[in-house]
Amino acid sequence: MSGRSNSIMIVAGTRPEAIKLAPVIWSLEKLGVDYIFVWSGQHYDYEMSRIFFEQLGLPEPDVDIDVKSGSHAEQTAKIMIGVEKIIERYKPSIVVALGDTNTTLATALASTKTLTPFAHVEAGLRSWDRTMPEEINRIIADSIAELNFAPTQLAAINLMHSGVPIRKIFVTGNTIVDVVNRYKDLIYQNAEKLISTCKAEPERYVLVTIHRQENTDNKERLENIVNALKELSRYLPVIFPTHPRTIKRLEAYNLLGSLKSNVSILNPLGYFEFLGLLSNATIVLTDSGGVQEEACIIGVPTLTLRYNTERPETVLAGTNIVIGVEAVNIVKTALEIIKNQSYISRKGNCQGLLGDGKAGERIASILRDYVDKIRVEESDIRKDPYILHVLLDYRENNCVSYEIISFYDENGIPTLDPHNARKILARIPRSEFSECLRKS
Repeated sequence: MSGRSNSIMIVAGTRPEAIKLAPVIWSLEKLGVDYIFVWSGQHYDYEMSRIFFEQLGLPEPDVDIDVKSGSHAEQTAKIMIGVEKIIERYKPSIVVALGDTNTTLATALASTKTLTPFAHVEAGLRSWDRTMPEEINRIIADSIAELNFAPTQLAAINLMHSGVPIRKIFVTGNTIVDVVNRYKDLIYQNAEKLISTCKAEPERYVLVTIHRQENTDNKERLENIVNALKELSRYLPVIFPTHPRTIKRLEAYNLLGSLKSNVSILNPLGYFEFLGLLSNATIVLTDSGGVQEEACIIGVPTLTLRYNTERPETVLAGTNIVIGVEAVNIVKTALEIIKNQSYISRKGNCQGLLGDGKAGERIASILRDYVDKIRVEESDIRKDPYILHVLLDYRENNCVSYEIISFYDENGIPTLDPHNARKILARIPRSEFSECLRKS
């Protein structure tokens, strides 16, 4: 982490980013690749950030921007200014960020505007809901990244149909699989005392996490969730590790008092403690994308308290139902799952859908190979500035110069395998396409 020119700069600022970037950092260190670690401070409570450094063996950051809280615009602006200054100081070859937070958005914008190639880990996720700040952050980060590390096949296909050229997309698997696999034996050891403190028994409690602003900042939605939790507490103990934002909103809406009478409310937990609780839960109710993945890998039935998800693979695997926030629906479905444990019989499907536990190695190897070999691209379209997007036969066209955006098989289904491709969506100058037509 000497900060030499041509190093890789990794930027994180929240708990999920620290967790999911850990395998990339481990692998860079194993490969002997020089990197700079920057912490934005978007999560600044000790329990929400620094404890994860210790548990995951992450190094102390070379720089802490210490942005703390603020509106989306304030937070993003402060991180952009901080990242820009750090880029000017260290002059990295590639800047890396993960996910969909304000830290990710600010890093993507600052790096691209300083003409430093940006690499996006966990690229291509889509909820298709533009009321979510995270969705906007994802779309922008994907569109300006020179390297997009897609965790799944579906994420890569989303990138293709967002206009990202094939050559900028790498399917790596999800780094959360790497983390859970590495610590799976340890997490079970962290749960017993905590479960006992909550007056519960292993595999006989409901675990809850709520933090997204569409739930916490909407009184009616949050009240629905609270009513559902109070009703479920009549059947099983309910354990609720809380996010600072959620506690503030519960207090503001006068919901905290009645909830405390029925539910075990905990302060934010360390990662191993949380995974220990998750691994022993009968069911988890969450609005977190990361928890959907972790529950899928471990094999815990999940109700997602939202109307969409950017992790549809967990639904496909059979461990997750996107249920919404109506209290009646939450309680009815949760009780059906509690009574019917065969619901988790397909829990083994998720590792194949989300990755094989080697995502960090793949990402680190690609970053190493691209150091000092990649640039923010400048186009030269003086000959023909009129650019078309056209569908071509992959092997039977007469075009010489074009950019492949998407592959399609003989049935018109998107594919990532060029050997099965029959059609391509190409980006091509109009004059070149006219020449193709003339030759055919």
